[in-house]
Amino acid sequence: AEPKTEILEATTRVKVTTEMVLAYIDSYKAIAKKNMVQYGIPSSICLGQGILESGAGTGPLSAIANNHFGIKCHQDWSGPSVKHDDDAAQECFRKYNQASESYNDHALFLKNRRWYQPLFKLEKDDYKSWAQGLKDAGYATDVAYPTKLIGLIERYQLQKYDAEVLGKEYVPMVVTSNENKPSVAEPSADLHEVIK
Repeated sequence: AEPKTEILEATTRVKVTTEMVLAYIDSYKAIAKKNMVQYGIPSSICLGQGILESGAGTGPLSAIANNHFGIKCHQDWSGPSVKHDDDAAQECFRKYNQASESYNDHALFLKNRRWYQPLFKLEKDDYKSWAQGLKDAGYATDVAYPTKLIGLIERYQLQKYDAEVLGKEYVPMVVTSNENKPSVAEPSADLHEVIK
């Protein structure tokens, strides 16, 4: 049987299988947990954004630039960069030597910008408020961004890593499928993530 695929709206629409997403989580869960300890960003949010923005590591930006969070150059970036079509043609995106640098830069990006400061007052395992807060602070233009992010976190049980860092017991969620609800895996083609 064909493996079930889902569409992830990274900087380009990519099809991924559950196996690809699980392999991605396995590769980056340790750094997501380390960043949660060091910077206070929930592992679930870090991994969820990584999956969504990089197409579970298969999108072009992550492939050519190790950029897993779609972070653009901005004025404060003096490092290497690549050009990639996003909202406008040939926009400047940050390029990293390895994916771990992208994860660390993502943490610093949120930590060092004042409009993300309200996020750090939230509970460390309140991924729903973090997801909404990221959208409210301008991380993404897609109105469905929080829904997509929360959907990924819950489908892949990423809250487990928050619980591990906080030393709490993790109670697995039962994710029920609801046929009438639009799938978070099928974003509309004209909307995608952008970093302000």
